[in-house]
Amino acid sequence: MKQPYRVAIIGAAASGKTTLAQALAQRYGEPWVPEYLREFCDVRQEVPVAGDQFHIASTQVAREEALAAQGGRFLFCDTTPLMTAVYSIHYFGGIDEQLESLASSRRYDITLVCKPEFAWIPDGLHHEEQDVSGMIDAILLEELARRGVPYTRISGDLDERLKQVGQLLGD
Repeated sequence: MKQPYRVAIIGAAASGKTTLAQALAQRYGEPWVPEYLREFCDVRQEVPVAGDQFHIASTQVAREEALAAQGGRFLFCDTTPLMTAVYSIHYFGGIDEQLESLASSRRYDITLVCKPEFAWIPDGLHHEEQDVSGMIDAILLEELARRGVPYTRISGDLDERLKQVGQLLGD
C-alpha cells in the first residue's frame, strides 16, 4: 500500500495549526493526526515535565503511523516531534537524546509553519501562562534552519491559508 503524502503542520501556540489541520482534512476527505499534547494535559490534569517529552513525541508518532498505515492520499499532522523538541529547548534548556533522535529521524513530504498571528488566549493546562509564541516561533525557525528542513510559511485567515496550502498540494 502506498504511503500518504505527509503534511507536517507546525508552529507556536495560537498559530492556527489545529484549525488548519482540521480544515485540510475536511477539504480533502483525508485523515489528520490531532496533537497528543492536548490529550496528555486533559487526561493527566497537569503540565508535562522534561521526562514526559519523549513519551509525548513518540505517542504522536505512533498515532501518525497508525493512520498512515490505512493509506490515503494525504495525512495531515497537527504537530511533529520537532515541536516537542522546540518546547523542550524553551522550557527545559535542551533536547534529551531520545527525543533528539526521534525528531531528527522524522521526515515529512512538506512542512508548513503557521505564523503566530492570532490573538493568544490562555487555555489552562494546554499552553503557556503567558504569550511566548514569538520566542517559540524564533526557536522553531532556528531549529528548521539548523536541521536543513525546507518549509513554507503559512499566514492569513483560514481561507488564505487553505489557498496557500492548496497551491502547494497541486489544487
